[in-house]
Amino acid sequence: MKKNKVKFGLTNVYWAKIFQWAVDKDGNATSPAYQTPVRLPGAVSLSIDANGENENFYADNGVYYVINNNSGYEGDLEVALITTEFATEILGDVLDENGVLVEKNDAEPAQFALMFEFLGDKHHIRHVLYFCSVTRPATESSTTEDSTEVKTETLSLTATALPSGLVKAKTCESTSESVYENWFKLPYDPNIKNTAEVAVNSKTAAAKTEVKTD
Repeated sequence: MKKNKVKFGLTNVYWAKIFQWAVDKDGNATSPAYQTPVRLPGAVSLSIDANGENENFYADNGVYYVINNNSGYEGDLEVALITTEFATEILGDVLDENGVLVEKNDAEPAQFALMFEFLGDKHHIRHVLYFCSVTRPATESSTTEDSTEVKTETLSLTATALPSGLVKAKTCESTSESVYENWFKLPYDPNIKNTAEVAVNSKTAAAKTEVKTD
């Protein structure tokens, strides 16, 4: 794929609920299992800011070490209307026997992965935030006047790191076609170890070539 020069738009917003955690021998959660991603239609905007700032450690009269504090992201996800499935599965609302959506004060929101797509001039950029939570949206509307103003719903979104340290991933010009095409089928599981091995092997091969040339 060619490199993008610009990005714009928001589409293909999906959520995948975390329904189970793998645990280590000490009972600590290690990695989540996700349900099949579900599309959240009517995406209007997504605005998330990086959370956490670098801190400098000073010694020898200067910056001796920089501590990287990646605390994920915080912001807002605006959609046309929250779906009933999202309300029950993620926000914790209850659908009673009469088909009425009921909100209770002891509801426990679920964690989930959020996937979405930005448009670009060459190809669309696909993202995933691995460990998200949201707060309840405000309830608002207004009377209809000469023109109809659509009222959207906004979720306050927090995305933090998994126990493994994973926060976010996105596609780029080097992403394989199979990974790109299957992006919304399940949150992407990064192959960081193999990537590191390829990088090391590439450097080794380059070094050998250089020695042979000399």
